[in-house]
Amino acid sequence: MKPEIFNFFTMLVERASGISIKSGKEYLLQSRLDELARTLGYRDHEKLYEVARTKLTRQLLDQIVDALTTNETYFFRDQHPFETLRRVIIPELKKKREREKRLRFWSAACSTGQEPYSLAILLREYFPDLVKSWHIEILASDISESALKKAREGVYNQIEVNRGLPVTFLVKYFKQVAAHWRISDEIRRMVTFKRINLVEPFPVMHQFDVILCRYVLIYFSQPMKKRVWENLCRALAPGGYILLGATEIPPELPADMEKKVLGKTVCFRKKD
Repeated sequence: MKPEIFNFFTMLVERASGISIKSGKEYLLQSRLDELARTLGYRDHEKLYEVARTKLTRQLLDQIVDALTTNETYFFRDQHPFETLRRVIIPELKKKREREKRLRFWSAACSTGQEPYSLAILLREYFPDLVKSWHIEILASDISESALKKAREGVYNQIEVNRGLPVTFLVKYFKQVAAHWRISDEIRRMVTFKRINLVEPFPVMHQFDVILCRYVLIYFSQPMKKRVWENLCRALAPGGYILLGATEIPPELPADMEKKVLGKTVCFRKKD
């Protein structure tokens, strides 16, 4: 890939999404752009570059960002954060929110939906009383429309369900459809999917008790990382928790936030 083409697309993506693509990713960038170009009827990424440089539409911009920002995800990723939710965080919040009988969760940058569906399965499996008698909200958001489309459908191939999903949950909460598995309606109905760009001003939302924003900050430049982190902290309710990826460190810790180490899980709690 020519340097000027690489620089053009990386700058385009960073301006639109805040995601910083460093040098060394040229092959990945080229393969994804070649695939997008063929889908759109162009010869290759060089022809796509010509079109984007001279006739960039909002739709084409979204398609380019979509092609270059869809990241890997799988059910119950890393496992221990979900154990921490089950053993510590949700029981603690259950006591704190007993009067309101309401819990709000947000899976930010949910990709194709495995994370919010994992959370919904955990709640239904281990906290059936909350699901039955409390008002439980699970918002799942992403910048990618194609990822959200797949997430809403809730249909996964054999490789996807084999990654992290216990076989007991597969049998209990999925139905096999030919070579794929469709998540049950009772789980799918628990999750609301919405397109949100984390670097843009957030739409008016309620504050959340738990925010999962895992393996996301690592893709942002430092200024964008600071902006996203501040937005997440503002969206967190007092007493609530933010869970990041295992290797992620927030750019700063506001005075009303504290770091908590719960078993293997490092999380960040807003003080009451």
